[in-house]
Amino acid sequence: MKYLHVALVAVNAAVTSAGALAQSGKDAGYPNRPLRFIVPYAAGGNGDIVSRIIAQKLIAQIGQQIVIDNRGGAGGNIGAELAARTAPDGYTIMLGTNTHAINMSLFAKLGYDIQRDFAPITLATSAPMVLIVHPSLPAKTVKEFIALAKMHPNKLNYGTGGSGSSAHVITELFKSMAGLQIVHVAYKGVAQSTTDLIAGQIQMTFSSTSSALAHMQAGRVRGLAVSTAQRSAAAPGVPTMAESGVVSLAGFDASIWQGVLAPARTPSEMIARLNRELVNVLGANDVKEQLRAQGLDTLPSTPEQFAAFIKVEITKWAKVIQVSGAKAE
Repeated sequence: MKYLHVALVAVNAAVTSAGALAQSGKDAGYPNRPLRFIVPYAAGGNGDIVSRIIAQKLIAQIGQQIVIDNRGGAGGNIGAELAARTAPDGYTIMLGTNTHAINMSLFAKLGYDIQRDFAPITLATSAPMVLIVHPSLPAKTVKEFIALAKMHPNKLNYGTGGSGSSAHVITELFKSMAGLQIVHVAYKGVAQSTTDLIAGQIQMTFSSTSSALAHMQAGRVRGLAVSTAQRSAAAPGVPTMAESGVVSLAGFDASIWQGVLAPARTPSEMIARLNRELVNVLGANDVKEQLRAQGLDTLPSTPEQFAAFIKVEITKWAKVIQVSGAKAE
């Protein structure tokens, strides 16, 4: 993510400052009891795995237990609403994701506001999605795919795990920037969408890196590009949209990201302490290796950088959702 890579140049100095504040005596004895880590997704999913990797290392650093509280449902909204109503005492944190930024425009009514009701602590991970197509399609690059789609408007189909899903809004961004007319086929889940792509029932989709690589290596699909501004460490051989040679895609940047937040009005000295600890966690080699195995890059930040990033994400996806007419299912 180009925006973040530029912004995070100063993270070390900022984290040092945050650490000094955290140790200044204002948070003496904190934390002195277990923390609750609300994960607004079901156990066993990607968000749950990431949270447990982070929590395991954080426990060793702070000397307190961390209770993972899975509250899945409604696209991450149930857990977020719960976390927003929790006392801001420094003992509750939540895994926030790109879905929460998308939901701000996707849902007509929400029981929370990701900016108003939360205090950002740090961005944690980022991963691209991969544009994959059926091998029978006569397009080996993004440029060739765009030419093919423009030659046959509304004849090519793309599948997603549902209206408003990450794959849906990222494809709509792609359509808008490339000027394409391709048809959305919404499935009840990502697995069904991928199965139909492999079977040739649909022509393309955006898939998670981990899933896409397995199918690409087996020759079941062809990978054309990653959705982020930089290539992924997990898939270094797959070019970015900007590298496609299509001028209108020069600024294309869309990621699946995860970060840690606390309820709004959590004391600033506690946010600073948590930021320092979490940045240390995300910088540990064993944690980076575990997350890389999930197709994720670690991108720790300051609270201020994370807040600015969330604001940019909300604005970006609001425009895409307005143009596409996407609605929550």
